Amino acid sequence: MKTFSDKVRDIVRKIPKGNTMTFKAVAAKAGNPKAARAVGAIMRTNDDPSIPCHRVIASDGSKRGHVRPRPRPAQQ
Repeated sequence: MKTFSDKVRDIVRKIPKGNTMTFKAVAAKAGNPKAARAVGAIMRTNDDPSIPCHRVIASDGSKRGHVRPRPRPAQQ
């Protein structure tokens, strides 16, 4: 059985280019409509580039909590 986190990642991975979903919609589709904040926490800790976490937005349409790790510059 998949965990809630696995379900969220699978749902977000399937959001087509040019489309978005709200944290609440992702939570509902994953089986817990009251877990929008948990979806945010899962997206915040995402480091898998195959999961387009920038396509998950707040209910008011704003972007929130999107943090993609950036490569660090090489030290000299």
